[in-house]
Amino acid sequence: MTNDYYCVMGNPVAHSRSPWIHARFAELTGQLLHYDKREIPLDHFDASVQAFIDAGGRGCNITVPFKFQAAALATHTSERGLLAQACNVLTFKDGQILADNTDGIGLVDDIERNAGVPPKGLRLLLIGAGGAAAGVLGPLLQTSPAHISVANRTRHKASTLVARHQSLASLQNTELVAHDLQALEADYDVIINGTASSLSGAGVPVGEHVLKPGALAYDMMYGPGAHGFMDWARQHGALPRDGLGMLVEQAAEAFLIWRGVRPPSGQVLAELRQVIA
Repeated sequence: MTNDYYCVMGNPVAHSRSPWIHARFAELTGQLLHYDKREIPLDHFDASVQAFIDAGGRGCNITVPFKFQAAALATHTSERGLLAQACNVLTFKDGQILADNTDGIGLVDDIERNAGVPPKGLRLLLIGAGGAAAGVLGPLLQTSPAHISVANRTRHKASTLVARHQSLASLQNTELVAHDLQALEADYDVIINGTASSLSGAGVPVGEHVLKPGALAYDMMYGPGAHGFMDWARQHGALPRDGLGMLVEQAAEAFLIWRGVRPPSGQVLAELRQVIA
């Protein structure tokens, strides 16, 4: 078995826990691999991917702000990647660049299995319409919620994302609508922050009226950046959750794509929370 090379690419990426996660996955499954993180210049994504391929890289995770560029660079893209038009997993094989998006299944697995909140029949609010939100909307729809609102500072981006997913929403009997941030309804069962507000230290982009008492308030970010959103949720009677579980679960799906083995994500998530604490 060869010692294969993988990495996470992004900007910023210094905070990433992905190397620890994949090293633990490899240890628990008996796989031999090396995984590191690469912070790349904003205008050098394609060249950085090619340099990694030339150095023997087998695959990489893609984080902000390069998920749309990853989708555009691919020679072959999965169905969920095509729907999202944003990808967070690249695999390099036989001169091809294979792209996929595991963000959505990672989020759904964390919400359903780890948080114990199946979205089926619930009212969901997805905040944001960038690469993070685009990657999760399809898998969220596949859980058959009663309603999903997609809200964004620029409503046009939300409307475009909704239009691309409308046929899937109809198949799932889910009402899917676009909003701007100032015209949101109240009392959602689950709200998901897919914006960069936590990463940039900005305030919570919505008012507390969106929260149903006891709602799950989920920030896709993790670590100190998510604390403001989680504190806000807690202060208004919601159940806060950060995106650490999503990070582990999407990584598990990527590991399965690359290595053909599903790692014990629940165990690794529990260990990672202990490490961070």
